[in-house]
Amino acid sequence: MDKQRTLYLVAYDVCDPKRLHRVCRYLTGFKVGGQKSVFEIWATDSELRQIRAELDELMDAGEDRLHILALDPRMKTRCMGQARRFEQNFFSIL
Repeated sequence: MDKQRTLYLVAYDVCDPKRLHRVCRYLTGFKVGGQKSVFEIWATDSELRQIRAELDELMDAGEDRLHILALDPRMKTRCMGQARRFEQNFFSIL
């Protein structure tokens, strides 16, 4: 099993306030950065499959939108305003 983590950008637009709260609360457990409805998460392939399956249950495919984009780790991060880079040498998801 591959344990290599990849940095993903997860963006969502949820129409129903109850679903919105559930999706936000769920993704907050994985995020290392982001704001409002756009989060940065580090995940293995198996974790990403689990995240997608959970979001399929939490969201309504007919009304809501979800984008999960793998980010190229070779690209330099550009932060503006109050944005900060994720600078920890390690992290854990509990």
